[in-house]
This record gives sequence, structure tokens and C-alpha cells, in this order.
Amino acid sequence: MSTSSHIMLDPAKQLYSCQGDWNLHNLARIQKELNKIHVPLTGGLQVDGRDIAKIDSAGALLLDEFLRRLKDNGLEVTTQNFSEKCQHLLEIVDKNAVSPAKIPRRHFPNWLAQIGKFNWGQWIEFKTYLNFVGVLAYEFLRLLFRPKHWRWNSLTNVIDTTGYKALPIIGLLSFMIGVVIAYQMGNYLRSYGANIYIVNLLGLSILREFGPLITAIMVAGRTGSAFTAELGIMKINQELDALSTMGVPPGGILLLPRIMGLFITLPLLTVWADIFGVIGGMVMAKSMLDISYYDFLHRFQHDIPLRTLIIGIGKAPIFALIIASIGCFQGMQVKGSAESVGKLTTRSVVLAIFFIIVADALFSVIFSRLNL
Repeated sequence: MSTSSHIMLDPAKQLYSCQGDWNLHNLARIQKELNKIHVPLTGGLQVDGRDIAKIDSAGALLLDEFLRRLKDNGLEVTTQNFSEKCQHLLEIVDKNAVSPAKIPRRHFPNWLAQIGKFNWGQWIEFKTYLNFVGVLAYEFLRLLFRPKHWRWNSLTNVIDTTGYKALPIIGLLSFMIGVVIAYQMGNYLRSYGANIYIVNLLGLSILREFGPLITAIMVAGRTGSAFTAELGIMKINQELDALSTMGVPPGGILLLPRIMGLFITLPLLTVWADIFGVIGGMVMAKSMLDISYYDFLHRFQHDIPLRTLIIGIGKAPIFALIIASIGCFQGMQVKGSAESVGKLTTRSVVLAIFFIIVADALFSVIFSRLNL
């Protein structure tokens, strides 16, 4: 006699004996056992249900499919010793069971369809983002000539959080960037006896590129993620719904102060980063290339044009609008649970950094065409 934990076959009597718990908890194991059973080619079979301890709809469905398989092989199947409850459940399952042939198969799209679906989803999100920007622009124009309606407390709080409290980390990071640039460039300049040109290279790279770019990336990770998380939690807690119910648009209270606050602070943080980046490079030039602080500053003010600083600072407001708008937009898209907050916060940082780099590349091309 071949045995298993839920069904046994007695070849001599052509008898299948069902036993144990036929329920959802044991569903996978029962299905595996039924798939391994060898079905006779001819003859009659009996299925005994005396030893079934428990059965639910999931177990009854498996047993019904097994009986159907036996009958589809041309065998005469009779059931015996099933309880009244079990027989009633089997009748319900047999009456409402869906034939496997009628179950629709799931068709997975090919790679071309997946690319099209992805691009279409990105296009829909882009249109939603443009609508979001349009609503904010309308709200800004509505409040532009009504200074009494501005949330000055919220604006100053954003400036304090995104600007003043970010000074230490921005200054430290910029100082280290200046040290690294001076060290890497100094090795090559020293081998050619052109130590003094470290001032030109450092000033141009820090003021024009690294200062605004590194600051924007740091702010995107620090502030853009905070905007998304704060607005997302507000939306989950239905605070935004409460504002809408009271007829108060969230744009003027929650969104515009964040965007305008970052628009003000990021250029100032860029200047702060430029100062510490130059100081870091100056310290490394003194210790590595024997360039005194006086010679460094004297050459810096004569060889680095003012337009280099202006170009670097001019990028900062655009970077600020990118970071703040993406952070607020992703926060307003939060739905359902805290998992959505984490996912969209990550997406906010990634998108902000991506578009900052794209914008910086466009600035480089434009300034190159303008010979700036």
C-alpha cells in the first residue's frame, strides 16, 4: 500500500482513502501529493472520506478537481463514507467550480509593449506635474499683490530649516571638496612646475560648477526628501483633506512657502559653499604646493572674473525650483500607506538629482555658445 499524509491508495481494492485536514493550511502539501498520484488507466475507483478530520472550501476544491481528473480519464468513480457536511461542501464547490479551460490566462506583454507602457506612464506623470506647476503659478500670481495673505511664519521657518541649519554640513562638505580638487590637480601641476595655476583651476571649478552643483545635490537629499515626507504624512493623516473641506487651498499654506523659502536660501548656501570650497583649496595649496595665502588671494582676485561667481550663483534659483517643485509634487502623490511615503521620498531625491545634473549640462552648453 502506498501511503501519504492525506491520501492513500489500496491497489487491490482500487480504493483511495482521504485522511487528515483538508484545509487552506495544508493546501500546498495536498496539491503536491495529488500531483504525484498515479492514476490507473482503466477500471473503477472508490474514494473514501471516512478519515477526513477537517475540510474547508480550499480542500474541497482540490478534492473536487482530483475527482474530475479521475473521471476525465474514463474511470468510474464512486464516493463513500463522506460526512453530510463534506458532501454538501463538495456539491457547492462542484456546482460553482470554474473549468480550467474557462480560466483566462494572464498574458505578459513583450519587451516592446513594456517600453511603451513605461513611456506612457512617464508621459502621464509629466502632464500631471505640469498641471501641478500651473496651479502653483496661478496661486503665486494670486498672492503676489496680497502680502497680507502670505504665510510669513511658514516662510521664515522654511528658511531657517533649509538654510541656517544646513550651513554646517554644506560648509564641511565644500571644504573637503576644495581639499580634494586642490590635491588631485596639484599633483599634476607640480610635475610641470605650474603650481600657481592651481588658483585658476580651483576658482573656476568651485565657483562655476562644484559649488552650486554639490550644494544643490546636498539640498536635494536633505530638503527635497523632507518636503516629500512631510506632505506625504499630512496626506495620509488627511490633513490636506481637512484644509480642502474648509475651502483653504494647500498651495498658499504648505507649498508656496516651501518653494519660495528654498528659492531664497539656495543661492545663499551656494555662496557659503563657494567660500569654504576656496578656503579648503587654499589650505591644501599652502601645505602641498607652498603657495602662501597672500599669493593665493592676490592671484584669485585678479585672475578669476566676477562673471564666474555670478554664473554659479545664477544656477542656484533654477536648482531650487527643481528641488522644491519635485519634492512637493511627489509628496502630494502619496496614497495609502507609509510604504508609499518611503517610495516617493526616494523617487523625489533621485528625480531631483537627475534633473539638477541635466539642467547643469544645459547651462554648460548655453554658456559655451554665449562664450561666457
